[in-house]
Amino acid sequence: MQLDQKIALAMTGDDSKKAQAIRLRAARHMIGLDQKTLGSEVGLKKTAISNMEMALSYPSLPVMRYLYRAHRVDFNFMMNGDFAQLPGDVQASLFPHLEDARREWDRKES
Repeated sequence: MQLDQKIALAMTGDDSKKAQAIRLRAARHMIGLDQKTLGSEVGLKKTAISNMEMALSYPSLPVMRYLYRAHRVDFNFMMNGDFAQLPGDVQASLFPHLEDARREWDRKES
């Protein structure tokens, strides 16, 4: 995948709720958890995770901390789409899920 494609998919530089929601959904799918399980891992209810993925709220610090500590998805990526510091295997796993999350979001908006 080309750099410009990665920048567009990660929405690098976009710190909106929408961009963070898409990145969170992609990260959650990458690690193979449903919303309820992710919520349990970080001490939140499924509805809190759902609200984050629907861009009703920003991803919480406990969620981002869990993604970083357990799965090497760091704060810079979650908050701003900066992916260069992500390990290569994480990037390789994450970007297909970003494509899917973007498609789902676009479908939902139209």
